[in-house]
Amino acid sequence: MAKLPPLAQYALRLGDDALILGQRLSEWCGHAPALEIDLSLANIALDLVGQATHFLGLAGEIEAKGRDADALAFKRDVLDFSNCLLVEQPNGDFARTIARQFLFSHFQELQFGALTGSTDPRLAAIAAKAVKEVAYHARLASDWVARLGDGTDESRARMIAGLDWMWRFVDELFVLDAIETKLASQGIAVDKPALRAAWDARIDGVLAEATLSRPAPHRPVLGGREGHHSEHLGHLLSEMQFLQRAYPGATW
Repeated sequence: MAKLPPLAQYALRLGDDALILGQRLSEWCGHAPALEIDLSLANIALDLVGQATHFLGLAGEIEAKGRDADALAFKRDVLDFSNCLLVEQPNGDFARTIARQFLFSHFQELQFGALTGSTDPRLAAIAAKAVKEVAYHARLASDWVARLGDGTDESRARMIAGLDWMWRFVDELFVLDAIETKLASQGIAVDKPALRAAWDARIDGVLAEATLSRPAPHRPVLGGREGHHSEHLGHLLSEMQFLQRAYPGATW
């Protein structure tokens, strides 16, 4: 994919994060452990896909080459996606899914909260709506971390394992590359490293309620923003993009 203007690339990253996690959560539809959580995960997935539609639409508008949100979602190859590695990780069991949601939603809520003050009014408007949605996502995930962590021996063990699996992908959330550093200096993008202390406090507070310890440090796994993904993203896209690949230009 041709190099995008910096602002388009930033919007694409925000959209890709939301799109890929929304697709992952949709895999739970009809398979969650209870009807209540089945509906909750489906609603979160819909929120995320809605956010992706806005951010990808903005990226296409800035690029000005005729690609809309659908084209960016369904007609890019895996190496052209710029989502963080955390959101593409397989669901695993319910506790692992909750661990991923817990870690990402608290980051996303802080990020969107800061983005409402962006000097780009389009980004600020999308963030102002999205931050209300992700506040619920973070609250629901936190509740389940507490319930599983302070529940049975089995649920506790699974919650610990889920957090341990996902923890290696956390540091990437707070990395700024040259594109985001420049945009942040202009008041457009979020200074993500500045969010880390608030994120740590949120995470540690919920873990204390759940009687869980913070996972042991892992060597950070990075590269998603540059298109260096795990094999899991390719499998996800092969399913998500199947209809457009098999029937190009098809519409409902």
